[in-house]
Amino acid sequence: MTTKIFEIKKLDQKIWLDNLTRELIISGTLNKMIENDGICGITSNPTIFHKAFESDHNYKEDLQKIKLEPLGFEHRYESLVIPDIQSACDIFMPMYKSSNKEDGYVSFELSPYLAHDTENSILNAKRLWKTINKENLMIKVPATNEGIKAFEVLISEGINVNITLLFSLPQVINTWNAYIRGLKTRYNKGLPIDSIKAVASFFLSRIDNAIDTNLPANLQGKAAISLAKTAYSKYLEIFGKEFKKLKDAGARPQYLLWASTGTKNPAYSDVLYVEELIGPETINTVPYATLEAFNDHGNSRLTLTKNLEEAEYILEQIKISGINMEALGQSLQIDGLKIFTESFDKLINLMK
Repeated sequence: MTTKIFEIKKLDQKIWLDNLTRELIISGTLNKMIENDGICGITSNPTIFHKAFESDHNYKEDLQKIKLEPLGFEHRYESLVIPDIQSACDIFMPMYKSSNKEDGYVSFELSPYLAHDTENSILNAKRLWKTINKENLMIKVPATNEGIKAFEVLISEGINVNITLLFSLPQVINTWNAYIRGLKTRYNKGLPIDSIKAVASFFLSRIDNAIDTNLPANLQGKAAISLAKTAYSKYLEIFGKEFKKLKDAGARPQYLLWASTGTKNPAYSDVLYVEELIGPETINTVPYATLEAFNDHGNSRLTLTKNLEEAEYILEQIKISGINMEALGQSLQIDGLKIFTESFDKLINLMK
């Protein structure tokens, strides 16, 4: 029996799950969510895995064993979670193949310690790509200046990438430009570009959470949605005529992926960042609680292309209010990276 959130697939938006635990795999719950909820992919990050290690009993015994292994702490962590990433890839592999490599991806994040190190980001992404050895894997790379440089190289080498921690339109556009440059480099070498998939993870609720207290009531809770709609408008422009030659050669556009879609402000709808951003050629990666809320009372309808002029007006009013959205995006990226680094530190401490 399909659920309410399954209906979003009919509107050509993909739903990914923002959660990965061993229990989800072992219990068969992930398989059921694929069938009933139409889940098309899954993401992980240091925060998700830290919560999993603390709450999922399936890790307890392996955590104790891994501490006895003659490995570095980061390699202990990887040896613990890579089998879960591989299992999730296997679960999604039939979808990946039947969708012509459009769906069924599993994301695994590079160490946040590498966020400002282009060379080692490339080396470690290539190492993980080879080690995990699943063609429906995506390597998550943060969209720092150094990360975007690494992203371009990885695309040119045929590696799927989820570039993450995007909080502003300039950051997103820089990401798209790097993706296109990477594809062109590969294409000009005569290498295939039809099997590469990349997404741009645009974080939403953190934007509203950061600025609402500095806005008049009529603008609160509207910045992130408005920004997402303008970003999608730009996506249609960049991956329209400009992308035609690469698309004719088999290249796929780099979809926007709505991240941080769990509502943080209890005054707002708990499905705000799902209902208001449904549109084709996009992905929404939802926490489990948000998925459950949508299945209870969400509505599926095309909303992403609606009221674009209003969205632009709202962003102009926010600017008039004294908020620089580009500077905010830079600040939120720094904060987001700090959060992931703190979670990664906690993970590494568990390996000692």
